[in-house]
Amino acid sequence: MKEVGKIWMNGKLVPFRDAKIHVLTHALHYSTAVFEGIRCYDTPKGSAIFRLPEHVDRFFRSAKLYSMKMEYTKDQITDAIIKTVKASTLKECYIRPLAYYGYGTMGLTPTPNKVDISIACWEWKMGESKAGKQTGAKCKISSWLRIDSRSQPMQAKAASNYANAALARVEALKNGYDEAIMLNYHGKIAEGSAENIFIVKDDQIYTPPLTSGCLAGITRDSVIQITKSDGMDITERELERDDLYSADEIFMSGTAAEVKSVAQVDDVTIADGKMGNITKSLQKSFMDVAMGKDERFIHWLQYI
Repeated sequence: MKEVGKIWMNGKLVPFRDAKIHVLTHALHYSTAVFEGIRCYDTPKGSAIFRLPEHVDRFFRSAKLYSMKMEYTKDQITDAIIKTVKASTLKECYIRPLAYYGYGTMGLTPTPNKVDISIACWEWKMGESKAGKQTGAKCKISSWLRIDSRSQPMQAKAASNYANAALARVEALKNGYDEAIMLNYHGKIAEGSAENIFIVKDDQIYTPPLTSGCLAGITRDSVIQITKSDGMDITERELERDDLYSADEIFMSGTAAEVKSVAQVDDVTIADGKMGNITKSLQKSFMDVAMGKDERFIHWLQYI
């Protein structure tokens, strides 16, 4: 990772390499942390953060579900995110706000410890999300089940959720795939390791409901709103494994992934294995919105 700019930690901007925590930080041992992933795009009108208020709202909702007492307001965190992006000198970057139970009392109970907050950003290049942008990604149905709300709050973007996702991602990569698709405890499609999932069948778009255990993705919501504004409908319903195999198109959405196509699930090629027209159109529409070229959604951009 290229170390540029500074990282915001509990109200102060510190040099990138000096942003350190104690080895006995509670979150490091018990995964008691929540976070956000936010994109800043280099648009023709300057750098703009995508859907910043929605990300900050979710950040605070996640913290509440983990009984975190935030010492900063939403406005203060919003201002801190903007300051951190400016300090980075990057025109385009990935932004990571993180709230975590810090160093203090060790033991399972986190609440005696102070909640620390950091905000970092780094240069974003086509990496993990490359597969699916030009050619379709190859996905594996994971042997690891997606944890659900009977175990922990799934609408919190919590670090602990991603230990489950990391197992699925590593398994997929080891088996020669680009990404994992996770089933819930009822055998229904939940999401990818870090993306929401959509299928197209007979020109209709379907996506699992939030009750499937998937995260309420902000890019997912963006895709739904853009699609409806373009005159198409998206139906939320439970999806079976064979719904994927028989789909005309499959695509995924996420802050890192944006909109990417899926060409293969397990050993089944989806349709002709090429990016479908609806996926291609949505991919372009989403990037037009992110780059400030669609006036209908210009309010989603926070220019800095």
